Amino acid sequence: MAIHIYTTREVEKIRAAGEIAFETHIYLKEFIKEGITTKELNDMAEKFIRRKKAYPAFLGFQGYPAAVCTSVNDSVVHEIPHKNKVLKNGDIIGIDIGVKYNNYYADTAWTWPVGKISEKAEKLIKVTSKSLYKGIQAAKQENRIGAIGEAIQKHAESVGFSVVRSLVGHGVGRSIHEEPQVPNYGKKKDGIKIRTGMVLAIEPMINEGNHEIYTENDDWTVKTKDGSLSAHFEHTIAVTSNGPTICTLPSGVSIDVLEKHIA
Repeated sequence: MAIHIYTTREVEKIRAAGEIAFETHIYLKEFIKEGITTKELNDMAEKFIRRKKAYPAFLGFQGYPAAVCTSVNDSVVHEIPHKNKVLKNGDIIGIDIGVKYNNYYADTAWTWPVGKISEKAEKLIKVTSKSLYKGIQAAKQENRIGAIGEAIQKHAESVGFSVVRSLVGHGVGRSIHEEPQVPNYGKKKDGIKIRTGMVLAIEPMINEGNHEIYTENDDWTVKTKDGSLSAHFEHTIAVTSNGPTICTLPSGVSIDVLEKHIA
């Protein structure tokens, strides 16, 4: 499949979708507390997105039955929200949100603490978000895709965490998943050259323990094999001649905003 090269005008449309996704995360933040169910969070997110005259991009995508993914503790990604999944103090929850707005897509995930979490869980969240920004900084024209993965992998593994290998980031824009694939590990000499106009969803999935994962019987929920915690962060970025720009933050907001919101 061909890799789309997006115009400045198209990137602005992707950014419009991305800002709705960002606003959805901020809206959900105050509800991420002990006692709420992941189904309640899903329903709040869907209603919020629709109020913005946008559409939850994951709903129905390849048969996925919900508006967002709500992956708790040892769930890496793609956990289906459920009315019986109640958040507890000390949990961590990765919320992955895709938005379609005016026929363009953006994709972003944040991992949130529920109440007071362990020091190791807090470290995992911070390292994973930092790994994302290391990857974004490497998404420059004339670098290769492997530079993104190398930057992510080096940061995560330097503190003893592991990088999920069998799930990757991807292109995004006219569709929610496009080429190219964007691994979260590798070497800077690997992969195709990054070009101005590419739009990429960079999304490190970092495990506290081993990198091995498995998919549960629902054919969606991906978990760590060893039962260790996992964190997931993602931004949609556009490659410009001046470097990468994040489409899933409001214009003019610095890239450290995510850590400030989670703190």
